[in-house]
Amino acid sequence: MPIADCKIVELPKITDARGNLTFIEGANHIPFDIQRVYYLYDVPGGAERGGHAHKGLSQLIVAMSGSFDVVLDDGSEKRRFHLNRSYYGLYVCPMIWRELDNFSSGSVCMVLASNRYDEDDYYRDYGDFKQALNLRD
Repeated sequence: MPIADCKIVELPKITDARGNLTFIEGANHIPFDIQRVYYLYDVPGGAERGGHAHKGLSQLIVAMSGSFDVVLDDGSEKRRFHLNRSYYGLYVCPMIWRELDNFSSGSVCMVLASNRYDEDDYYRDYGDFKQALNLRD
């Protein structure tokens, strides 16, 4: 899939003097039903996460607190997204290599996934990922 299919999704934001509220509905705000939710936190300064691609999994990545960068790579183009608002999510489609870095202190990264965990869905080696892309062409 081309990197152009990955995009920032603006989520509903209900503003209230007592605090704001944002919600996400699967198959409404994002193009998949949510099967799994996980989050990254206490990421040490300078650490990177991700470093893989998924064969069939779609994700929405949200900075719940703080900020971090997501670098997406479709094998021919790379794009860096800076996430720092909890009402914006980054939709990542299948067959896109992703790396997360530049975590601010106290940041929390929440990921909504279209499928449950399945190790067979991962490309953890960039060379294997590139080879799979070439086989598709």
